[in-house]
Amino acid sequence: MEGEIIQYHHRPGAGMQFFTLRDLNQDASLDVSVLTRAITASGVAIERGAKVLIYAKTNFYTGNGRLSLRAAEIRAMGVGELLARLEKLKGILAAEGLFAAERKRVLPFLPHTVGLVTGRNSDAMHDVINNSRLRWPEVRFEVREVAVQGVSAVPEIVAAVRELDGLRHVEVIIIARGGGGIEDLLPFSDEGLVRAVFATRTPVVSAIGHERDNPILDFVADLRASTPTDAAKRVVPDVAELRREITAARTSMWRSVSNLWERHQFWLDEIRNRPVLATPVAILGPRQAELEQLTARLRFRFENRLLLAEKDIDGLTAKLRALSPVATLERGFAVVQRADGVIVHSVTEITAGATMLVRLSDGSIVAKAIAVKPN
Repeated sequence: MEGEIIQYHHRPGAGMQFFTLRDLNQDASLDVSVLTRAITASGVAIERGAKVLIYAKTNFYTGNGRLSLRAAEIRAMGVGELLARLEKLKGILAAEGLFAAERKRVLPFLPHTVGLVTGRNSDAMHDVINNSRLRWPEVRFEVREVAVQGVSAVPEIVAAVRELDGLRHVEVIIIARGGGGIEDLLPFSDEGLVRAVFATRTPVVSAIGHERDNPILDFVADLRASTPTDAAKRVVPDVAELRREITAARTSMWRSVSNLWERHQFWLDEIRNRPVLATPVAILGPRQAELEQLTARLRFRFENRLLLAEKDIDGLTAKLRALSPVATLERGFAVVQRADGVIVHSVTEITAGATMLVRLSDGSIVAKAIAVKPN
């Protein structure tokens, strides 16, 4: 049974709540009792004026002959019920990963061709096209005008999205509508449309233009724009702004290069002005003087060594001469040797008739012993 709550007094802490439900089509009302936990489980705000749908059994009190209802389940009617269904569908799609941030695709920086799905000759279409061409006159559009409300809206929008997705030159697709009530926006929360957008290879922008209640399309799209005009600004860059940014970037780059060149030029000038590079020969002067000093010291030490060595040789020569038998021979002595070369030290070593060699300071004499006379 569905109806409107015309009387309700909340009973805090009570296990049972009571309200009066008036039939929407007839001027009749009934008292309704419902468990507090059933209200809590339903999530419905029970208040005066709320339209609800209840599942109940009749209850007849014989004491006063009064008929009432005992509700086992309660749900919101109208917009409330619609929102509940949409929230349930949203939860299912979210659990499947259709809204995951990691699957969102990045929009092209400068799209050559934009696909546009919008109402026939709608303000949304003109807003997107005009604002886009003001920002980038060369941008092109593949427009598909479809029904955006009513029973034919979903099939037409799905067909247009699939057609544009199949065109290789279309780089991004905008689905635009200029807002409306929640009932008017129902096609953009249709499960078939949501899954079709999820399956596209082309990035999709949702521009439904309704801030209060977002259709489910906003969650599955790669980008949500608040209005069709906002979609044009988000998809198509502003050529004037880009030119200003490029000019500023070029100026900044030139300034940086100039500063770098000036720093390196200053460093190079400093290097060139150093004495070692300004007068390279100057460094040889001190080294040449040092070399001459070392050469003189080496020559002095070498000559000194030669003098010392010469004195040593003279001393050794004198000693050699003093010890040499030649000096003795020069004083008139002689050395007698037998024929076998053995020096004769005693007359007992010579017999008469033996041949001898007598060595003098200036030569030798071969002699023969005539007689041997001991002392």
